[in-house]
Amino acid sequence: MRGVAMFIWMMFVLKIPIAMLLILVWWAIKNSDQTEEEWVDRGGGRPHDHPRPRRPRPPRRGPHAEPPPRSPSRVRARGRRLEPAHS
Repeated sequence: MRGVAMFIWMMFVLKIPIAMLLILVWWAIKNSDQTEEEWVDRGGGRPHDHPRPRRPRPPRRGPHAEPPPRSPSRVRARGRRLEPAHS
């Protein structure tokens, strides 16, 4: 019987704060003072009046430019041989 009472408590009584939150959000939306036409940007934040700086162009390749640099030589890492985990 105690488990049933706990289930009823969890299902109904603890829903009250959730219902109150939903009512508060509904009330705040309903009573908003500003409409979309009245909205004015009050600044704040970074202005976007200039574009971002462009990245530098990569060097030109082809018959009119010098060849690309050589790739670095590959190095193989050497370590001690691992022993099997299970013998």
